[in-house]
Amino acid sequence: MFSSASFWNFVRMLAVTLTAAALAACAQSPVTKKSELRAASRNTSLVMKTNKHTPANKNAAETQIASYGLASFYSDEQQTANGEKFNPNALTAAHPTLPFGTQLRVTNVATGRSVTVRVNDRGPFVPGRIVDVSYSAAETLGIVGRGVAKVKLDVIQ
Repeated sequence: MFSSASFWNFVRMLAVTLTAAALAACAQSPVTKKSELRAASRNTSLVMKTNKHTPANKNAAETQIASYGLASFYSDEQQTANGEKFNPNALTAAHPTLPFGTQLRVTNVATGRSVTVRVNDRGPFVPGRIVDVSYSAAETLGIVGRGVAKVKLDVIQ
């Protein structure tokens, strides 16, 4: 049988074990994705509906989700992130995370004009912008004069 001292040692150990288990359970919290935190902090000045794009290591065709934000354009002839020479006459775009080769439909929300572009570069690197399109794509969207426009992005392929 248990002595009184053994009984109280058992009770203390049980209390310590239960307390440790309770603290461990409290320490576990849901992990927020870094991309969600970056998007929230980057877009606080914009009223945006942001649905996550497919991360660079997944197949873009698996996720057919739209996002809204600002688009800009660029025309500096340079090498793109996928190794191609930038062609301002091609219908291409820079996106921060979508895999190279992803086909995007970019729609100017104000005018309804849209263009399909292929992601071949990374960017934009200006807070609040979600895509940079080539000069030719910007002409099609009607944003060359303004420089930026609110757009909707749809992953096509």
